[in-house]
Amino acid sequence: MATADYLSAADLKAALSGGLLNEDVRQQVYNLGKGIPTPFTDLAGSGTFKNSYSEWTQDDPQDVDLNNAVIDGADAGAPDDAVGTRSGNHAQISDKVASSTQRAENVSSIGNVGSLAYQTAMRTNDLRRDIEAIALTGQASVADNGDSTAGKSAGFSAVCVSNDSLGTSGTATGFNTSTKVVAVVVAGESRALTLAMIRTAVEAIYNKGGNPSVLMSRPPVTKAIGTFLLSSSGAPYRAAPTANVSGTAPANQTAQGYVDVIVTDFGVTLKIVPNRLQQTYQSVDSPEVASADVFLIDPDYVELAYLYGYKVEDLAKLGLSNRKQITTDWMLRVLREDAHAVIRDIDGTQAVTA
Repeated sequence: MATADYLSAADLKAALSGGLLNEDVRQQVYNLGKGIPTPFTDLAGSGTFKNSYSEWTQDDPQDVDLNNAVIDGADAGAPDDAVGTRSGNHAQISDKVASSTQRAENVSSIGNVGSLAYQTAMRTNDLRRDIEAIALTGQASVADNGDSTAGKSAGFSAVCVSNDSLGTSGTATGFNTSTKVVAVVVAGESRALTLAMIRTAVEAIYNKGGNPSVLMSRPPVTKAIGTFLLSSSGAPYRAAPTANVSGTAPANQTAQGYVDVIVTDFGVTLKIVPNRLQQTYQSVDSPEVASADVFLIDPDYVELAYLYGYKVEDLAKLGLSNRKQITTDWMLRVLREDAHAVIRDIDGTQAVTA
């Protein structure tokens, strides 16, 4: 209990019309978005295109001929020439708009959030994350008709069908050479991921000539893979945790509770990459279950292509405000869809098993 009625900070705070204390606000904005990576964009190659629909050619080596023997001096036989097949995708325009009034531009705002420059930088990062997420979906490709239908680039999950594994009732048909579009993926029943699914997918890619080096999925799925490989149930594939990392026992002990690499049966090493921007979709179960894809990716055969990259342009001035539009015209090019694999309809809440 105070011995005298001194003027206190509480008295200053309680003064009429908002009090008499200056606000103590740090002049910085802490934004989690700038720390969110785009791992698929980073691993994919970068290309260009000059038309809203773009194609590329795929070719295959011939099958091994076990009867390849000719007589000394014999004439050359029939030509062994072959031509490849074409695949394609449609382009998609994605945008964000940043705006600021003249007053917001000139007042003193915390972290300068009112400025058009700040808003433009933030919306550009948002646009990059949008494209990362869209590129991994099972959305169909759509041709832009310049009127009521916006063009859409088929997602990675929709394109990769040669080495896919689907839940019951799921369908994925990929690129149609007649219609020149990629069909949407139809979700199946959700299921738990197994190591056998991953090994089967790697073998399928290997037999076709691909060399996947990345396993990418939602964080709950990659976490479940690590949990399995570190547990006793992961035998004989389990990883032995390292008791000491870059230290001298007994000091500097580091608990290792993760697995980030799988060495496969076929000489390829899969780096496990969680992607928090990869989206879930609803299964056909009743009730529906949030499901995810597991991608096995060979980075040599996938790229994000752009008509003009990321462009920032001023929009027409409207009174006492300014606006900028950030756009990019892009498409996903899966140069060889059979160099990758998709394990679909995975329930990330279920434990991974052998």
